[in-house]
Amino acid sequence: MTAPDQIEGAPHPRDTAQLFGQDAAVSSFLDAFSSGRLHHGWLLTGPRGVGKATLAWAVARFLLATPPVEEDGLFGAPPPPETLDIDPGHPVSRRIAAGAEPGLKVITRTANPKTDRMREEIVVDDIRALAGFFQLSAADGGRRVVIVDAADELNTSAANALLKMLEEPPERATLLLISHQPSRLLPTIRSRCRTLRLGNLSPEDMALALAQAGADDSPDAAALAALSGGSVGAALRLSLLDGLRLYAELLTILKTVPQFDRGRAVKLAEAAAARGGEAKRDLLFELLDLLLSRLALTGAMGHPPTPEVVPGEGEILMRLAPSAHMGRAWATTAQETGARARHGRAVNLDPAALILDTLIKVSQTASP
Repeated sequence: MTAPDQIEGAPHPRDTAQLFGQDAAVSSFLDAFSSGRLHHGWLLTGPRGVGKATLAWAVARFLLATPPVEEDGLFGAPPPPETLDIDPGHPVSRRIAAGAEPGLKVITRTANPKTDRMREEIVVDDIRALAGFFQLSAADGGRRVVIVDAADELNTSAANALLKMLEEPPERATLLLISHQPSRLLPTIRSRCRTLRLGNLSPEDMALALAQAGADDSPDAAALAALSGGSVGAALRLSLLDGLRLYAELLTILKTVPQFDRGRAVKLAEAAAARGGEAKRDLLFELLDLLLSRLALTGAMGHPPTPEVVPGEGEILMRLAPSAHMGRAWATTAQETGARARHGRAVNLDPAALILDTLIKVSQTASP
């Protein structure tokens, strides 16, 4: 079973050996560490799948394995560290790999003991458990590190409990909060943390990260990188859920307008709405939104975004969005269909009907 802080099919962030493309965030943290003024709360933000959790685990290893900066002694202070890397053979590295490091606590969504089903939120009891963690592990005077993955999933009570901890942090404790949407957090939580912003990966760093995750042998690696927008996590998810084929099918349906291929659209909607296919259904809506965004961008720029996700995509995008006027029309359609899809899923409308309705709305925009 995939852990709540792990992308299905990908290595756990704890076991990811190297972080690619986030040198600025790493340097910012190391500068703070070397200055001797290490902040107690850190907010790691950025799109999903760009390495926030990998960075959090690397910081945790580094803090637990690295002595604090000391004043100049007889032989002078050691040079400031230039990397977060810790030898895999180091005792801290081995204990973290085994899930047995007493100085580290990870907060994620947990199973409801009454139903044995995974909760949708991090609850207050998960945060209250940190009090015992700090009390029981304070005897040796070492550092204590907490990773919250993801802070966006804290319910109101849990968020307030964490806020109290940030307001009165335990001695020598560092809290690493991972957030995909920091605007959802309490402003007071954001204000008590120092932010490390991670960005989308370049094509070169994406290739390295996909290779590390074991997806470099895919013949569609370049297309996955283009469709995922610089997120390794998104690229792996697309690969696992056959996202490129879904995207190509959406393009094929649009290619037929103004003769809307209703039979093909119905078939796609029914397949995505099949029992047990929630992940693929969610992905289909995300791909629809992405396609509409690429159409809007094509109209605004006067040319399709590069590189092509699938062969022939650029020609289809240009035909459907040949002007800035059509670009604005596609942007409006994206807003409308996104809102309708969110509402439909919230009130449990029939998934196949919701998907078909969205495809019809898209085809209406494409028709002259």
